Amino acid sequence: MKKFNLFSLAIAGTLALCVFGCQKKDAATTTGSNQNEISATTKAQITALGFSTENARKVNGGYLVENDILLSEANLTEKSSSPNLTIASTEQYRTTNVVKALPRVITISVTNLPTVYSDAVNAMITRYNNLGLRFTFQRAAAGTTGQIDVVGFNEGPSGGYITLGSSGFPTSGGNPFNQIQMNTNPAAYGSNPNLGYLTSVLQHEVGHCIGFRHTDYKNRAYSCGGSASNEGTAGVGAVQIPGTPSGPDAASFMLACSNGSDRTFNANDVIALNYLYK
Repeated sequence: MKKFNLFSLAIAGTLALCVFGCQKKDAATTTGSNQNEISATTKAQITALGFSTENARKVNGGYLVENDILLSEANLTEKSSSPNLTIASTEQYRTTNVVKALPRVITISVTNLPTVYSDAVNAMITRYNNLGLRFTFQRAAAGTTGQIDVVGFNEGPSGGYITLGSSGFPTSGGNPFNQIQMNTNPAAYGSNPNLGYLTSVLQHEVGHCIGFRHTDYKNRAYSCGGSASNEGTAGVGAVQIPGTPSGPDAASFMLACSNGSDRTFNANDVIALNYLYK
């Protein structure tokens, strides 16, 4: 997830918007990491999975695409299991992989992060568990690594944006993505991170882990501003969830960009979650 540079937006007289799971605009990765490190073959694999290669870059563990989605080397060779793809303007979308073997308990751990991140994970777990879905989240036992591990990285702003967090999509075997990376750079959340804001970013990243794509997949400019931009080709990997609206949905927790507030589930998000997991 990414977030826009608030100062720049204020000068422009527009609303500040951030990217979730991707929040805040893309930030630079480690020194020397750039799109040139991605080969033509890898770009073709990313495109074949239905993702955009614009601003894609090599990072630890794979390739970061669409600002906050991590694709591993294994992901690049996976094929879509869904023959159908429905595209609309701003409806909720899921990936072709979802969490299986339901009902189940999914454990979550927090590794080497300040207490406020741990508190935000607990709050995020409560939000999901209150929906009564066919999976429940719980904290992993002390000293163990959960099925989803929340870890930190430190990355400053780049081009007016900063990445707040990133995660990936479920495996072809039906397990949730196993890691969420949260930015500990002071430019991301400040020196005293807001609990609600952290919780909303984690909630968004977990949404990716269980199979959700961005609500404004078809045109991320809806929440991020700028020129109209489709996050990926209409080949595979973005399946419309029935019952979600065809018009703009400004409050969805899975919008590509956030306004920097504590954004939780709206009514349409609940419809989408219930369709897949209740």
